[in-house]
Parts: sequence; structure tokens; C-alpha cells
Amino acid sequence: MATAKKPAVRNGFKTNEHIVYPAHGVGQIVAVEEQEIAGMKLELYVIVFEKDKMTLRVPMAKAEQVGMRKLAEDDTVDKALEIIKGRARVKRTMWSRRAQEYEAKINSGDLVAISEVVRDLHRASSQPEQSYSERQLYEAALDRMAREISAVSRITETEAIRRIEDSLNKSPKRIAARGDAAEEVADESEDEAEAA
Repeated sequence: MATAKKPAVRNGFKTNEHIVYPAHGVGQIVAVEEQEIAGMKLELYVIVFEKDKMTLRVPMAKAEQVGMRKLAEDDTVDKALEIIKGRARVKRTMWSRRAQEYEAKINSGDLVAISEVVRDLHRASSQPEQSYSERQLYEAALDRMAREISAVSRITETEAIRRIEDSLNKSPKRIAARGDAAEEVADESEDEAEAA
């Protein structure tokens, strides 16, 4: 098993680059290895998910197919932070069905979809408690979102969570149909928004 040490660029990804793997979130490509499996030589990305203490080997040929992608651009991060300022959109379906949809969004690896889960499951201190499963999904989505924002913005995860929570706290109590005009109302008085 030979391991390439130089920052090799292959299929658009390079060693030491942070990437998003849909089922696990943000990881770092630490090496490109060549292994022989069942008589076939495979080139593999070696991806480390430090927080989870996990290493994953992804065949280069399958990287795109499994949804591995580069980190989001700054404008995507801004869009995600804007989404969480909006009003929660909760469907009137059974919790088990919604939980499956939320989990699918979290595991999609799409920052915008993950931000929708954070927005929909966020509870302000004045709102009723979440169920255990709601809290678990919320925390998973918040963690995924924070990890990516942290990597994109080159800040700590704690700072990323603070940034997300600041956006959540700016969430006006508004009707979705009012759109952008409602943001101006929210900026006028946060006290009014909290009282509503």
C-alpha cells in the first residue's frame, strides 16, 4: 500500500483539503492511497473526520457519485444564515415522516437543506420544550452546519455556533409571505419581535 505525501490534485480534490461527505459532514483529505482489492488497483481518498475520530477511504471513481463535495462558497453560507432567520415551516404530517425528511436533509450534505432543519427545529426559550428525537435532530443539523461554517470562515466551531445562534435570534415573528420587507421590520425593534 503506497501513500502519496505531496498535495496531489486528483478529480478536483487535493490532499489537506477540507471536503463535505454527505453522511458524515466536514472531513479533511489527508492522503491519496493506492490499494489492491480483489486483483484491482483502486485509488482512494483517505478522509479524516477528527471530531468523530473516524477515517474513511473513498474510491476516487465514486467520490462524486456518493456526493462528496468541496466546502460551500461564502455566498452559500450567507444564504444558509439568511434561511435560519426565517419563520419555521413545519408540515402537518406525522412526526415520524417529518423526522425522516429532516434526517434526509441532514445526510444530503447540502448546507442550505441543513439550515432549513436548524430553522424548523429551533426552539426559543419562550417556546415549549422539544422532544428527545427533535432535539437530537436539531443538534445533529446544528453540528453539521457549524462544522462547515467553521471550515469555510476559518473560525472555531464555537464561534460558528454563536454566529448561527445570532442569526436564529434575529428571526422575526413574521408571515412568510411578507418576504424581505419583514427583515426591515425586525431590525427596527428586536423587543417588539420578542414580545410578539
